[in-house]
Amino acid sequence: MKQNYTVRHDALEGVEVFLAVARRRNFRRAAADLGVTPSAVSQAVRTLEARMGAALFVRTTRSVGLTEAGQRFLDRAGPAFEELVAAGEAARDVGQRPTGLLRLSVPRAVVPLILEPMIASFCRTYPVIELEIAASDEMVDLATGGFDAGIRLGQFIAPDMVAVRLTPSFPFVVVGSPDYLERHGAPEHVEDLRHHACLRLRRSNGAIAPWSFVDGNGTIEAMVSGPLIAHDYPTLLGAAMQGIGLAQTPRPVAEGPIEQGKLRSVLDGVAATTPGVFLYHPGKRQILPKLRAFIDHLKSAE
Repeated sequence: MKQNYTVRHDALEGVEVFLAVARRRNFRRAAADLGVTPSAVSQAVRTLEARMGAALFVRTTRSVGLTEAGQRFLDRAGPAFEELVAAGEAARDVGQRPTGLLRLSVPRAVVPLILEPMIASFCRTYPVIELEIAASDEMVDLATGGFDAGIRLGQFIAPDMVAVRLTPSFPFVVVGSPDYLERHGAPEHVEDLRHHACLRLRRSNGAIAPWSFVDGNGTIEAMVSGPLIAHDYPTLLGAAMQGIGLAQTPRPVAEGPIEQGKLRSVLDGVAATTPGVFLYHPGKRQILPKLRAFIDHLKSAE
């Protein structure tokens, strides 16, 4: 059964004044500390006592003391109020300078390509920021996952996100090992893939990704088949280098093995292009300094 709940807007009203008087044991000195008039302090204390239903101070012409109720309230409210002030200062600190825990959701293939070259320099430049990288190829909800930002291929980023470009656009290439291509021949047309072992990617939504190619001004999607299905590009790339079959991956992921002669690209003339890699976040309002520092550092490392 749903319960009625009312937010008490006056829950903390007068507490700071009470603590100042309790600390000073003097209304006039407490007023000076708070920068208000003694009458304002007296009124705030009377309002608090009325709300509590108990006198908190014993007042004489020469001194101010705590009642039993006042002492109990001081024992509980004092530490709690200090924690509340400290919490506010901590939140303000995060909002005003680069500090705190920065959590990023990143595909595994992106870590060596984009993040590894700059992680050390970022940590040295911002030692008060704790950088946490969650490497996973699953699409996660940043808010429910507790992430400050994510990094993904542009076509997979929701339109309501703020996206920051990290790389230019690049093609998806079909690659195979020299040994595989020598044994089976290189496909010259998309239709030839029906006769090849094609290593496929299963997306985080459970669907197997088709292979995409350009066809004039449009695109075509080829449903291929083969002996291996993986959930990330590095696994597909490793299998292709072992000669198991052909794989379609982003060109930057395959760049190193291609340059080293471990892989060769085929069907380059019909390779589809992706918008590139982007960092994305929901911060339509002011970006926290820790994330701004990371974005600026990424851009300076390009």
